[in-house]
Amino acid sequence: MNPQAKLIFTISLLLGTTITISSNHWIMAWAGLEINTLAILPLISKSHHPRAIEAATKYFLVQATASTLLLFSSMTNAWHTGQWDITQLTHPISCLILTSAIAMKLGLVPFHFWFPEVLQGAPLTTGLLLATVMKFPPITLFFLTSHSLNPTLLTCMAILSTALGGWMGLNQTQIRKILAFSSIAHLGWMTIVISFDPKLTLLNFYLYSLMTAATFLALNSIKALKLATLMTTWTKAPSLNAMLFLTLLSLAGLPPLTGFLPKWMIIQELTKQSMAPAATMISLLSLLGLFFYLRLAYCTTITLPPHTTNHMKLWHTNKPTHVSVAILTTLSTMLLPISPMMYPLL
Repeated sequence: MNPQAKLIFTISLLLGTTITISSNHWIMAWAGLEINTLAILPLISKSHHPRAIEAATKYFLVQATASTLLLFSSMTNAWHTGQWDITQLTHPISCLILTSAIAMKLGLVPFHFWFPEVLQGAPLTTGLLLATVMKFPPITLFFLTSHSLNPTLLTCMAILSTALGGWMGLNQTQIRKILAFSSIAHLGWMTIVISFDPKLTLLNFYLYSLMTAATFLALNSIKALKLATLMTTWTKAPSLNAMLFLTLLSLAGLPPLTGFLPKWMIIQELTKQSMAPAATMISLLSLLGLFFYLRLAYCTTITLPPHTTNHMKLWHTNKPTHVSVAILTTLSTMLLPISPMMYPLL
């Protein structure tokens, strides 16, 4: 892709995200989401592969539908209340439609079908944007309207997302699909607590984005898209694989790594809200996801020789840089010990 075009699309992504997260008016928030959608489409389809074109088409259709529902929700609320302010969403039908629209944009169950297919068809760098940056504006709208949303509906969607994200990721061999179902499961943890402590949802999203960025950048450096490829990379880049191993364990939520911090705090908050059964259920369901995280981590520690010509060429020529991944991995694994200092700031 032309560097100037890539720069324009990147600036448009930043512009759309900034407009949405800083707006108080529904029309401005909708405009920012549309700019984001139009800016990411060329990045998804830049390889011109039929699968990439299919992914871009699916992404456009789903996001256009979600944006339409969001605009319809805001217009319905304005019709009944006369308010276009995002924080003044009070009409029950509007709240229900908005929940569906944002769930569709994020990929929450039952609107999750598009996300694994789109992530599988996109390059790893674009997949990183889809899993992190593109989820920030909808999460922000959830944050701003959290006091108006139905906690029971959000809890049901969160538990289903955690269950399906863990269950569907068990039999996958494509790493991008595994990370897509991982994202769906993490969204369940964010959604279940947003009605009670929205700041905790944002903390969970920030830490998830940090760990996911480290994972995607490491996989992009070693050019691993399948589990079979991942098993041949230890000798090629042992230090990078060791960092990827720790990041995957942190993404799984194992103590004492960073990924355990938001889950620990969410379980604590749910218990305070007399939702111990929901906390127990989502904790047990997260064990499903733990299995494929451990399988991914195990694949990074296996030492196998390459078996094909493509692997042999990659084996000899690829020299990944580790600095950025090392910084992200350090943050992805070492934040839990300083959590007593972070907790008063939340």
